[in-house]
Amino acid sequence: MTAFNNLPGILLRYRIWVGLLAILICAATWTVDLLDLVYNCPYCRAQRTVIGLLGLLLLAPNLRHWLVRYLSAVFAVFGLGVATTQHFGGYARMNRGEFEWGEIWFINPWLLSGCAILIITGLVLLIWTDRASG
Repeated sequence: MTAFNNLPGILLRYRIWVGLLAILICAATWTVDLLDLVYNCPYCRAQRTVIGLLGLLLLAPNLRHWLVRYLSAVFAVFGLGVATTQHFGGYARMNRGEFEWGEIWFINPWLLSGCAILIITGLVLLIWTDRASG
């Protein structure tokens, strides 16, 4: 349980790998989209792009630089706005009794937008967690 108490510190120690994983998620999901294996969703495209951009910012040599933090905040606000709009649309469909998981439940937009909310929030908090030593 103590590992979870310092999870941000652990992730910051391996931030290059976390950033590369975010870029890999972005690239893989864009590849699936461009190969027309999934529906061309503008919400999903915006979310995956923001995940990739935040991953790139994690590769920056100094996460405390004002420009890195400013850009991460701007990207996160945009990505979270898009993701929450899409996610709330799922709740609205649930309320109307129109929600369906679909045959392939793990590519449901409601589920994926929820994952994007978690990933984007985690990445931006990781960037903003890095503090000056001393």
